Amino acid sequence: MKVSTKTKKVNKTWINQHINDPYVRAAQKEGYRARAVYKLKEIDEHFKLIRPGDVVVDLGSTPGAWSQYVRRRLSPDGAAVGALNGAIIGLDMLPMEPIEGVDFILGDFREQEVLAQLEATLAHRRVDLVISDMAPNLSGVETVDSARISHLIELAVDFTCQHMKPEGTLVVKLFHGSGYSQLVDLFKQTFQVVKPYKPKASRDKSSETYLLGMRLKPEALKH
Repeated sequence: MKVSTKTKKVNKTWINQHINDPYVRAAQKEGYRARAVYKLKEIDEHFKLIRPGDVVVDLGSTPGAWSQYVRRRLSPDGAAVGALNGAIIGLDMLPMEPIEGVDFILGDFREQEVLAQLEATLAHRRVDLVISDMAPNLSGVETVDSARISHLIELAVDFTCQHMKPEGTLVVKLFHGSGYSQLVDLFKQTFQVVKPYKPKASRDKSSETYLLGMRLKPEALKH
């Protein structure tokens, strides 16, 4: 298959931008698997999300940068290995290289048997924080992609209502466009505090943002 000159130029431009990206360089220097770690880091520092002893569920965890960050935050001395004051469970459809102290589940969050495996790993513990960087494979058809994104977020909200402590927080990635306002409304129905946030590490051209739901409303709890 021949690759057009335009495609080659686009690829070369992306590679150059990626290599020169300060977040890519920082991730390599600090031993993180992806630049996305700095999105979570900024959100955490802004909202003070992660505390010693927390039970954290990382949805869409592969390649593992977010779990790496949480693991260091739950370490008494900020280390990537050793003692851990808390618990982390990662889940993704794609394999993830092991991270010390992180329980990983390989599977599709949309499937009931995978949810059951996640629940079994929790072993009746209530979750303090759910972080989701999940995104479906995009088709390019806005209505289809919007429905897929909404479905994932609705599942994350439902899981949160069933398994999170009343004072916990849910962080999800979503995109401005069709379905955005409905998802914000869903959060407002579910949580006492709702905050949209776009970290500096999110690329300027990207429509992605993050939505935080804090403290479940009593009527949303499904204990």
